[in-house]
Amino acid sequence: MTRINERIRAPKIRVVFGEGQQLGVMTTREALDKAKSVGLDLVEIASKADPPVCKIVDYGKWKYEQAKLKKTSKSKGTVKMKEVKFRVRTEEHDYNIKCSRAEKFLEEGHKVRVQLQFRGRENAHREIGFVVMNRVKDDLKGMAHVDMEPKLAGRAIGMVLSPLPKEKQVRHFQMEHGELIEEDDFEEDDEEVIDHENDSSEESE
Repeated sequence: MTRINERIRAPKIRVVFGEGQQLGVMTTREALDKAKSVGLDLVEIASKADPPVCKIVDYGKWKYEQAKLKKTSKSKGTVKMKEVKFRVRTEEHDYNIKCSRAEKFLEEGHKVRVQLQFRGRENAHREIGFVVMNRVKDDLKGMAHVDMEPKLAGRAIGMVLSPLPKEKQVRHFQMEHGELIEEDDFEEDDEEVIDHENDSSEESE
């Protein structure tokens, strides 16, 4: 909670005026009188400093600008990641659909986690999984660069891709009629996951 004017409790504070003019350390009463003399407010902006730092500003305007900065910062700090899953025996049509979906995510600016899960006897031939993953990496090189190379973890291989700059992106996977592959072209039991926006929420493909 931001303290302003008479709610500021510290006996002495460091005072800043406007856009950065340092007025030095003074008593809170002196600072408050100075703020009132110019028709502005005294706002505590760093309560844990020693002494606390306060600013002489128009509180309404200052509050609006802080909210705007917070919103911009949150937007820039959002980390989104999508996930596309393959299998050792993914058929060619499904492979193309999954790669097209990955391209769409990358085109939208998302990172993509590519995962290949081994099942049953496939665990005895994990080298085939790396062949599939390296194929995916090569097929998506027109849209992405590799953040994390294919890596075995338990019964799965994972890889993370980041989008190339927009002007360098070249899509490769499209339907025969030239339109981009749609979401409902996926197998029902497959999963396209994951929106990580600082809090890990999931969605099913």
